[in-house]
Amino acid sequence: MTSQPERRIRVLVVDDSALVRRAITEALSRDPEIEVVGSACDPYVAREKIEQLDPDVLTLDLEMPRMDGLTFLRILMKHHPLPVVVVSSLAQHGSQAAMDAVDAGAIDVLAKPDGTMSIGGLADRLAYHVKAAAAAGVGRRRPSGPVPAAPQPLPPPARGDDRQIIVIGGSTGGVEALRTLLPRFPQGLPPIAVVQHISAYFSRVVAERLDALCGLEVREATDGGVLRSGSCVIAPGDFHLAVEYSGGAYRTKLLKTPPIHHCRPAVDVLFRSAAEAAGSHAVAALLTGMGSDGAMGMQAIRRAGGTTIAEHESTCVVYGMPRAAVELGVVDHTVPLPDIPAAIMKALARRS
Repeated sequence: MTSQPERRIRVLVVDDSALVRRAITEALSRDPEIEVVGSACDPYVAREKIEQLDPDVLTLDLEMPRMDGLTFLRILMKHHPLPVVVVSSLAQHGSQAAMDAVDAGAIDVLAKPDGTMSIGGLADRLAYHVKAAAAAGVGRRRPSGPVPAAPQPLPPPARGDDRQIIVIGGSTGGVEALRTLLPRFPQGLPPIAVVQHISAYFSRVVAERLDALCGLEVREATDGGVLRSGSCVIAPGDFHLAVEYSGGAYRTKLLKTPPIHHCRPAVDVLFRSAAEAAGSHAVAALLTGMGSDGAMGMQAIRRAGGTTIAEHESTCVVYGMPRAAVELGVVDHTVPLPDIPAAIMKALARRS
């Protein structure tokens, strides 16, 4: 008896440019797990195609005639929720529209390269994000719309070890997770370094939005920057982020080495560098995301004596990266997202 082949992910491509639709279709069709079932030139045609074709995932441009993509996304999430990956030139400028798309319900936002024929260069990353969106679905996604008021930060910590550092990694659903996590941290915390799988041009606006929500200073990481108490740096899109300890302080390094797990930045790069630079002084948290990035880095931190925390399946948009770390046996504590700040604070207190 022959087994039935697994069902491929059905994708509808929505973009007003015929060249871009064709380029995205060709890029996604290279992956045997994905089937592009159709395309649409604007939201009105897309609405009809959704009813006819029942796609699993949409790729969506934001600049289109008759109705812009952001308006369509909001209507779609209200009346016919589907996993959506935004592919837009607006994201090239770190625009507010990119963050608005996440608020409206997009799973991920990718910057459309300059020139329609360069879409092919996005093939692997685009396929990765489409698969992540399909894995997230809509049932596990946290509610879209305005971010609710953050709870009061936890009490400030007692003065701890000056060598302590917090490192955090996430992917699909991670931007929303960070908006839950970071406002709970008090001022005076050891420095925080974050790798979120994110597109170039989009990381700056994410850092700015998080900075506005937090008592911490949140900014994009720079090469050679000093990490200070009460601050948090986010890896810029398309750069790996690493930390090193010199001159009595942690400093950041930005690297253009090859992608790992199809990702740059990659969580493993940050976590492994933290294991080497901080050893037992490191506390690592691995958030929602597809794939296994971060698991080997967590293993390095645990072997160095640091503390490792993974988000529990119950709150993950995609239970991939935390699962990989749990299955590797390198997680000290597995807790739901709202409880991760307290778990980090307890780990810091123990290490102090």
